[in-house]
This record gives sequence, structure tokens and C-alpha cells, in this order.
Amino acid sequence: MSDAPFFLLVDAAAAVSSIPPDSIVSRTVYQGDVTRMIVFGFAAGQELSEHTASKEALLYFVRGSAQLKLGDHQEKVGPGALVRMQPHLPHSIHAEEETVMLLVMIG
Repeated sequence: MSDAPFFLLVDAAAAVSSIPPDSIVSRTVYQGDVTRMIVFGFAAGQELSEHTASKEALLYFVRGSAQLKLGDHQEKVGPGALVRMQPHLPHSIHAEEETVMLLVMIG
């Protein structure tokens, strides 16, 4: 953990500037005692299959579009979409086009 009083990421999409076809890339951009921030880049058609997380999480969609499943709810999301998920909520993400997403894990 840094001793700096803040963390600034000017361009989240630049953390995954190259997304190879048929792949998902991720870069941890911040790791603190309580919070972890990871930028994901999804090639078109890629999917994170249904899973859960043991911590509260925020998803922020920076670029692209995706089908997001949250429990029984399904929604098409794009740039600017923000989601808060409680721990253990089943969720999945399917990128309809190249998509960049910021994941913030809390706890």
C-alpha cells in the first residue's frame, strides 16, 4: 500500500489499451488494505461466467457494451453504467463488443 493520501487513475481504459481477440485481460491498478481496483478488458464475445464474490463490489463500465446478469436480473449496459453488488450475488458479464470495465472490491 502506498503512503499517498489519494489514488488517481486519469484514464482507466489505458490500463488495458491492448485487448487481444478472444481474450479477457485484467490489470490491478490499486491494492489497499480494504479496497482493490482492477480494470478488465473484454474482447467482443468474451464472457465471465456466473460466479460470486465474497466482498461488496462496484462495477463501472468505461467503454463498450455488455449483457450483465445480476441474480435473476439481466440488463444491457454501456459506458457510464455503475453497479453496486452485495457479497455472494451471482453475476455474469458477456461483452457484446470490446468492453472496458473497472471493478472495485471493498472489504
